[in-house]
Amino acid sequence: MKTTLLLTLFLPIIAFGQSIKKVSTEEDRLELGMDKGTLNIIPLTKNSLRIKWLKDGLKQDEELILINDFPVPSFQVTENDSVAILKTEKISATVNKQTGQLVFRNHKGEIFLKEIAGSRRLEDNTVQGEPCIIAEQSFYSPDDEVLHGLGQFQDGHFNLKDVSRKLIQVNSQIAIPFLYSSKGYGILWHQYGLTEFNPADHQISLEKQKVTASEEKKVEVTTTSGTQTLSQQEALYTGSFELKEAGEYSFMLDLGGMENRHYLVIDDTLRVDQSNLWLPPATSVQLSLKAGKHDVQIICKSSNTPKLSWKLLNNNTTTFRSPHAKALDYVVFHGDNADAVIGEYRNLSGNAPMLPLWAYGFWQCRERYSSSEELVNTVKEFRKRKLPIDVIVQDWQYWGDNGWGVPQLDSTRYPNPEKFIKEIHDLNAHFTISIWSNPDKNSNIGKRYVQDNLFIPDTKWLDYFNPETRQRYWQTLNKNLFKHGVDGWWMDATEPENDALVGTGTFLGPGEFYRLTYPLFVSKSVYEGQRKTNPEKRVTILTRSAFAGQQRYGTINWSGDIGGTWDSYKKQIVSGLNFSMTGMPFWTTDIGGFFRPGNAQYTDENYRELLTRWFQWGAFNTIFRIHGYQSETEPWKFGGEVENNMRKMLNLRYRLMPYIYSEAWQITSNSSTMMRPLLMDFPEDEEALHTPYQYMFGKSFLVIPVTEAGVSTQEVYLPEGNQWYDFYTGKKYKGGQTIVAEAPVDQIPVFVKAGSIIPFGEAVQYSAQSNNETLEINIYPGADGKFVLYEDERDNYNYKDGAYSTIEFEWDDAERILRIKDRKGEFSEMLVHRIFNITLVDENRPKHTKSIQYKGKKVEMQLSKNKE
Repeated sequence: MKTTLLLTLFLPIIAFGQSIKKVSTEEDRLELGMDKGTLNIIPLTKNSLRIKWLKDGLKQDEELILINDFPVPSFQVTENDSVAILKTEKISATVNKQTGQLVFRNHKGEIFLKEIAGSRRLEDNTVQGEPCIIAEQSFYSPDDEVLHGLGQFQDGHFNLKDVSRKLIQVNSQIAIPFLYSSKGYGILWHQYGLTEFNPADHQISLEKQKVTASEEKKVEVTTTSGTQTLSQQEALYTGSFELKEAGEYSFMLDLGGMENRHYLVIDDTLRVDQSNLWLPPATSVQLSLKAGKHDVQIICKSSNTPKLSWKLLNNNTTTFRSPHAKALDYVVFHGDNADAVIGEYRNLSGNAPMLPLWAYGFWQCRERYSSSEELVNTVKEFRKRKLPIDVIVQDWQYWGDNGWGVPQLDSTRYPNPEKFIKEIHDLNAHFTISIWSNPDKNSNIGKRYVQDNLFIPDTKWLDYFNPETRQRYWQTLNKNLFKHGVDGWWMDATEPENDALVGTGTFLGPGEFYRLTYPLFVSKSVYEGQRKTNPEKRVTILTRSAFAGQQRYGTINWSGDIGGTWDSYKKQIVSGLNFSMTGMPFWTTDIGGFFRPGNAQYTDENYRELLTRWFQWGAFNTIFRIHGYQSETEPWKFGGEVENNMRKMLNLRYRLMPYIYSEAWQITSNSSTMMRPLLMDFPEDEEALHTPYQYMFGKSFLVIPVTEAGVSTQEVYLPEGNQWYDFYTGKKYKGGQTIVAEAPVDQIPVFVKAGSIIPFGEAVQYSAQSNNETLEINIYPGADGKFVLYEDERDNYNYKDGAYSTIEFEWDDAERILRIKDRKGEFSEMLVHRIFNITLVDENRPKHTKSIQYKGKKVEMQLSKNKE
């Protein structure tokens, strides 16, 4: 009797406004009528369902992410008194008619995701006088779940389960509301504005401490970690809070604006301590705390107003909340593996096109080259020193008196742009230039933009939401730069810088509605403009920010103005891996960090070691690029030892170009991912799931960056179910164990999975130097394997019309037979005759190579009669 009474009292609370009043099957969806709106279950494909709760006539007119329409997949709807079920061939959604709770199952009927009953929330709100809603949804997250994605953050978190985050766009932080789970599903939280992930709602009252006249120059904060001194530009805040129970807690520190210091002390223990000239406004930390009273101290810029909040982590939930929404809107994707889930997401939001071959070579960049002569001479010096290079980059301040941010080369320091860019091309290198979205309004170009209302009102930012702005800006780029031979674009501050859309009125409406989407429109402007102007040349965009779907515009992202420290370097690894899980395949960092230790960088042994280790890891990023603020980043500036170590990694990168370019084709053709958290390939290996500083580079290489100073060995976890080869020695190891690998200062630990087939090219100085007529093919026995060698015309879009070739290599481990299948496809200047030098890797025997003359027809080779 008591149980029945409690249930009766409880249900109205959780079901208020959520119970289903009407079920209607439409041609493309299931409509569920409720007291406060309509809940739609929309099958997008057989593996994806869109959930959309519409209320009070609000409508999001723009479809910015899911741009590809597919025929409505076959689906069935069944119902009884308790539930309604929509089912496709692969997944289903069951809605509880009393509570409105949704439960998602795979084709076997197994639950892979479910909402928390009663957690769906639509609350009326306004922004700039326009109606909107606060949209919130929580999902059940089991104890053993691992979550990746959400973009690029600097908080150091790898597994995002229970992590609190504020999704906004700022320098070094990229917010993409897509999440992948080890349970085999993905969620796109389909919102364009601010999103709070696992919000911590218990606010702690903080008080700013006054500085007396005698303390004007400094304030000291004493903690168990030592005494901290505040500058005149910093402020100290203190506060306290009470916890009713001991447990694990998440704390969100939000300082309001961009920062140079994250500093949080709780109970005289330093909990967060990070410094850089630029830091995102918010960061979070998870702590184990006792019940009772706790004291806090926060140091931040005096111009910021900090907020500190907490939540208890004991309810196994994942929550999304957006305060400026038009609907509660999310998409669920399911698949047999991570590639299938991300592939489904890319199929709907746009697949990533091929970048040109040269984009996978080395990018030489610094802040900054000051003349065309300096650019050309730098490339010449690379060639003279036998240091491979494909790209040289011109950073900002090239515009001279044309006006700040105006994309026009200063005629004094960069005379005759067509001539000096041709000199770079004649040296077999490519030229990329920095462009900005905030040209000086008082410049000749800026005045015309102002006159035609192409800026967001009362800001310095161009309004790319306006189609006319996008078209006009490309016309400016084409006239001043592209027609002279520019190969690629480095688009800086595309967030726009520091979350600048808040309180603005864009062409589409209030900036809060589109707060995360600005970089998508900037990329669209350049991609579509260049494609229309020159349909042949592949668009290559390096940009500082991104939003869901941006992969379709040929973009590469980098991690912004990060610090040149071991801690910052280590954070980039997990940052890049999470970014890669959002469907964005191309990513890089400023090797060595943007902010560096001044002139000391050239001689300081600790920094030179950091730079060397960072450079080694950079060789195993999708894009290989160095950069630094007020720095001369050329390898020879750091002494002979560093230069030689860099040359070694450059040579390795270029020898691996056939492998890298073929893996890039898998991104375009099969929605693969090149920088792969271990969750992608070893989802059943619990140890691998929680190993943050190792990853797969393509399907074959296990890469283990060295993240500590002064070490010569490195612990390596080898995922179970496979055998692994030390890349340098050929020694074979069984998976499922941790070993200690050699890691001298000139070597990054790398292992190769058994069954891999790796093509190596010749040692070259630029990516197109060799036609790869002769390739070394290394086979790592111990499992069956295959590899598809992809080749095309390198820098046009003819591959879209079939102008490419593939050669499939297949290894039969039991029979010790290598089969090279018939070549498929053709393109201009394709090699008809090839030489493949085949090596079976084995540390116990001298290297033995057999040559195959390949003319496009199937070839078989017996490499050894007996298994090892």
